Amino acid sequence: MENENAVLRAIRERRSIRNFRPERLKRQDMEAILEAGKWAASAKGLQSALMVVVDNPGDVEALRKANAAIWGRPDVDPFYAAPDIVVVLADGDTPNWLQDGSLVMGNLMLAAHAVGAGSCWINRAMEYFDSPEGKAMLEKWNVPAKYRGVGICALGYPAVEPPAPKARKADYIVRV
Repeated sequence: MENENAVLRAIRERRSIRNFRPERLKRQDMEAILEAGKWAASAKGLQSALMVVVDNPGDVEALRKANAAIWGRPDVDPFYAAPDIVVVLADGDTPNWLQDGSLVMGNLMLAAHAVGAGSCWINRAMEYFDSPEGKAMLEKWNVPAKYRGVGICALGYPAVEPPAPKARKADYIVRV
């Protein structure tokens, strides 16, 4: 493409990864990904989002089981065996919490691609962190109960080539 730069190329090339190698992300890769999340745009600059890097294996397993149960597929790993998990939450008392957290998720996924890692947005965080079980997890993490789940970013190095992009729909853009 004419006038293409690295950011535009990353946006076009990034794909969700659902098959990860077992090794954890290199520290410098994880830090770069988290730094990108910190710089996500937010409504009125309120920075309502919060990223929780879940390193505790017991917490990761609890999140996996709860997410699979909400999904209605308890026999499936909803995180696709990703070795690293970042939970994105946002202050539910702010009017644009969901949008703010969604922008953080987008930045995390683009940054992962940029450093050669893979990512996948895992849904059902809102249902989990609005539940009593999720509120207990927030309390365990010393996160105020007003925080709501936006998404879980599954991270790791891809074990397979990313899928080919789907064609963009012809009526994606409407000019008026």
